[in-house]
Amino acid sequence: MSLDRSFTYRLHLLSKLTDRVSQHAYREETGLSISDGRCLATIGSFEPLSIMDLALQANLNKGQASRAAQALVDLGYVSKEDRPDDGRGVVLTLTPAGRGMWERTMDVIRQRNEQICSCLNPNERQTLSALLDRLIEHARQP
Repeated sequence: MSLDRSFTYRLHLLSKLTDRVSQHAYREETGLSISDGRCLATIGSFEPLSIMDLALQANLNKGQASRAAQALVDLGYVSKEDRPDDGRGVVLTLTPAGRGMWERTMDVIRQRNEQICSCLNPNERQTLSALLDRLIEHARQP
C-alpha cells in the first residue's frame, strides 16, 4: 500500500483540508479561532468540566485546554470557579453571553458538517458514522 492510500494519511489530509475552511467559518461567524470555538463547543456540550475534562473531550493537552479556557474566560464566555471538592481544580461553565456564542458556534459546526458530508447520501452518512464509532471504540481499547 502506498502512503497516500493509508487510512491515517487520508484521515489527516481530510482533517487539514476541512480545518482550512472551518478556520475561516469560525472567524467570520463567531470571531473566535477554531481552537477557541471548539473548546467553547465542548464546554457548552459537556459542562461542567474541569481543565482535564476539557482536554480529554476536546482532544487537547492540559496546557492547550488551560490556555483556551482562560481565553474564553477573558472574553466573558466561560466562568471558572474553584471546585468545591478540590481546591486545586476549577469547574468551567458557560456564562449567559457564552451560551449565546455556544449556539452560534454549534450552528457553524452543523453547517460545516453538512458541507463536508454533502457528497454522501443519507445511507452513506449513516454507515460512515457507524464505522467511525467502531474505529473510535477500537482505538480506545488498551
